[in-house]
Amino acid sequence: MAACLAGGFISVGSAAALSWALRAAWIPMSVSFAIGTMLGAAFLEVIPHAFEHSNAHTAALTILAGILLFFILEKLVLWRHCHTEHCEVHDHHGATHDHGRSGTLIVIGDAVHNLVDGVLIAAAFLESTQLGVVTAMAIVAHEIPQEVGDFLILLNSGYSRLRALALNALSSLATLIGGLIGYFTLQSIAGATQVLLGIVAASMIYVAVADLIPGLHKRTELRAAFSQTFLIAMGVAAVALVRLFLGHGH
Repeated sequence: MAACLAGGFISVGSAAALSWALRAAWIPMSVSFAIGTMLGAAFLEVIPHAFEHSNAHTAALTILAGILLFFILEKLVLWRHCHTEHCEVHDHHGATHDHGRSGTLIVIGDAVHNLVDGVLIAAAFLESTQLGVVTAMAIVAHEIPQEVGDFLILLNSGYSRLRALALNALSSLATLIGGLIGYFTLQSIAGATQVLLGIVAASMIYVAVADLIPGLHKRTELRAAFSQTFLIAMGVAAVALVRLFLGHGH
């Protein structure tokens, strides 16, 4: 519960601060760092746990199926991510004249996303506290640039800053609901946690590789490539440091 609440409010609060003070200036940096944390969490922590507690072929198949699942969800516009003020998914042209319809869709999509994140965090904590903390950290890292994008879209849809912040905070409560659902249901379903570990890994890999990395390629200058690579490495290092701090018992 603490991880779900903290994750939701840290991401929303950080996004609001960035949007209020710096707007999109730091978004590319936060995206690069998020990629590193998600890939680091997936490959250093989640996937090893998934392979340790289930047949390797079953775990690999679960991860593959999970990636396909998130592709389908994104196609159905249930899994929405936006990391810049102007992006292909969320077209702002005419957004200020839609009477808030774009903003409503953003809030609904974000709530569904947060609900799933809560279930994934619960699955990770049921496996181990260390895995739960690493998973929650990775989810928070990628939520911040998404929440910045959502916040800016709400503003462009005619919402006041205060109302946009309130709606983002409200949708973040879905993470807690998902965490409670996951905690109380997964324990009674044999093997569910192990299967969901594969889904956790799939979600991190899919978001990082299919959703975040393509946006970085829009900047082709050498300086941008260097800073992006450095920040991705810092994200991976952050996961490694968390694992070291918590102690790796395997």
